[in-house]
Amino acid sequence: MPLPELDNLVRIRQLKAEPASHSEIAGLLRSGKLRLTDAGNTTLSAESRFDLAYNSAHACSLAALRWHGYRSENRYTVFQSLPHTLKLSTEQWRVLDQAHRKRNLAEYEGEIEVDEALLSALIRVAEEVARRVEALGPIRS
Repeated sequence: MPLPELDNLVRIRQLKAEPASHSEIAGLLRSGKLRLTDAGNTTLSAESRFDLAYNSAHACSLAALRWHGYRSENRYTVFQSLPHTLKLSTEQWRVLDQAHRKRNLAEYEGEIEVDEALLSALIRVAEEVARRVEALGPIRS
């Protein structure tokens, strides 16, 4: 299901147009939901829960992008596409933006200090992204 805003990103090579794959989308959604369940496990460290919630949000966001027939190798672009693929609000998108910056500090600079408020917001947004992906329904040709 092509989207004009995302077609512009294809033209500048930020996204690739690629037919949706039911099995890929189902696998991404399944992975995202499992990670989201684990992110709710309060016996885990906040850092582990953050990592699980972030990767859940990414997997589900990528599933939405793939449902629409696009692919990206860039995590940030996957999140930036959410207002178009799932009509995610600016407020929700900003949570993912903040989590992405926090994740990069942890991955590339070893600096991780998880704020409980951000973790809670990230889990809520990941849940919403998963719900909206499920609501997309079957892939249309």
